[in-house]
Amino acid sequence: MKKIAILGQPNVGKSSLFNRFAKRRIAITSDMAGTTRDVKKEIVDFDGKEAEILDTGGIDESSELFKKVGNKAIEAAEAADIILYMVDGKALPDERDKQLFYRLQGLGKPIALVVNKIDNDKEEERAWEFAEFGAENLFAVSVSHNRKVGRLMEWIKSHLDEAEPAFMPELLEAEPDALENLIDAFDDESGRLEEEEDLSHINVAIIGRTNVGKSSLLNALLNEERAVVSDVAGTTIDPVDETMLLGEKTVTFVDTAGLRRRGKIQGIERFALGRTRQMLEKADIALLVLDASAPLTELDEKIAGLVDEYKLGCIIVLNKWDEALGSYEEMVGELRYRFKFLSWAPVITVSAKSKKRVHKIAEMILKVFENYTRHIPTRDLNEVIKAATVRHHIPSLKGKPVNILFASQYGIKPPKIALVSNRPKGLHFSYLRYLTNQLRDHFDLEGTPVILVPKKRGEREEEEA
Repeated sequence: MKKIAILGQPNVGKSSLFNRFAKRRIAITSDMAGTTRDVKKEIVDFDGKEAEILDTGGIDESSELFKKVGNKAIEAAEAADIILYMVDGKALPDERDKQLFYRLQGLGKPIALVVNKIDNDKEEERAWEFAEFGAENLFAVSVSHNRKVGRLMEWIKSHLDEAEPAFMPELLEAEPDALENLIDAFDDESGRLEEEEDLSHINVAIIGRTNVGKSSLLNALLNEERAVVSDVAGTTIDPVDETMLLGEKTVTFVDTAGLRRRGKIQGIERFALGRTRQMLEKADIALLVLDASAPLTELDEKIAGLVDEYKLGCIIVLNKWDEALGSYEEMVGELRYRFKFLSWAPVITVSAKSKKRVHKIAEMILKVFENYTRHIPTRDLNEVIKAATVRHHIPSLKGKPVNILFASQYGIKPPKIALVSNRPKGLHFSYLRYLTNQLRDHFDLEGTPVILVPKKRGEREEEEA
C-alpha cells in the first residue's frame, strides 16, 4: 500500500486536508500554529484504491520541540511514496518553503505543491506567484470550501495505479545465459547486436574549410606526397582516397574538398560538396581540421555540425600549432564553448608542415574506432542505467510515472542503445543527455557519439534520422 505524506509549515491546512481525504474529523484543527505534533496515519479509499495518509506536524525551527516535530515530518516524507507540500495561498511565497520544497524534490518521488486557502477565482491569480517554486504539479485549492480538491485527488489516484517495476529485478540477478534470453525476448528480430560487420577496415574523412591544411595533414600521415598541396584555396576538388595499415587495421583516408560558405561555392565546387557528403555517409571517423593560426569561424561550426549530422566518431585536429593564436587552455576552452555538441571529441595539436605530433593522430584513430564499435556488456549497461535512475528520478509524464524496464545495445558505429520504457515519450532529451553522461563516466566512449533510443517493449529499433 502506498503512503502519502502531507507536509508544510504550521497552520497551512494540513490537518484539514487530512480530514477531507478521510471524510471525517480525525485530526484536530485549530488556528493555533503547532496543533499537530505527532504523525497521524489513516487508510483512505480513493475510489477503490487504498493509500495510507500521513498528517505531519508543521515544520518550524523556532524551538527545540518544533525542531523535533519537523524532523519527524521529514522522516515521514522519506518513508512516503507520494508527497503533498502545502503552503498558505494568502501569504507571499516564503524562502523557507522554497528550501523545504527543493529538499523534498530531491527525494525523487511524485510531489505536488498544494496552494491552500484560495477561496475564489480572483484569489487564484495570487496562487500563481508560487510558480517560482518550479513545481511540475501545482494545485490551487481551498480545503475549507472543498474548492478544486477533486483535481488534487485525481492526481493522487494516477499515482496509486500498480506501477511497473522501475527495473526488471531478474535482469541483474539472472545467470548470463538467462540474462541474454531476457533481453532477446523484447524483440527477436532486432534486439541483438549485429556482430557480423567487418571491423578490420576504418574509413576516415578529413574535413575542414579551405586552406586549413587537410592535404598537408594527409601527406604527413602517409609520410609521402600523395595529395597536391598549395596555398591556393580549393586546390582539392575530388575526394582523395589513400590507404595504409595501422596495426591490424586497414585505414582509408579521404581528403575531402575544403568547404566554403554557401554563397561562395561556384562551378565545379558544387559537385565537390556533394561528393564530400557522399564520403561522409561511408565514413566512420572524421578528422575535423581547424587552423590554430586563425580565429574560429561560423563556417568551422557548420562543418563541425556535419560530424553530428552523420553520427561519426571524431578527432579535432588543431593544425598549424606552431603559429597558434593562444595557449592550449585558451584554444581548447574556446573549442569546447563553440562546439558543445562535440564535447566528447579528443583534441590533438599538430603541425602538418613539420609533422610534429602527427603520429598521435594514428594512435587516436585506433582508440576512437575501438570506442565507436564498442559493445557494452548487457549486465554492465543495465547496472549503470539503474543506478542513474535511482540517483536522479525520471520526471513523470502528465502525472504518470515513467520507468525504464531495461536497456539493450542493438548497434555499433556508433553505439546504439534501446531504453525499453513503459512511456518512451516521457524520456525527455535532457534526461537522455544525463544518462549519456552517466554512461561516459563509466565506460570509455571518448571520440564517439552515443545514441539512446526510447522504445516500448517489442518495438523495433529505428535508425536515427
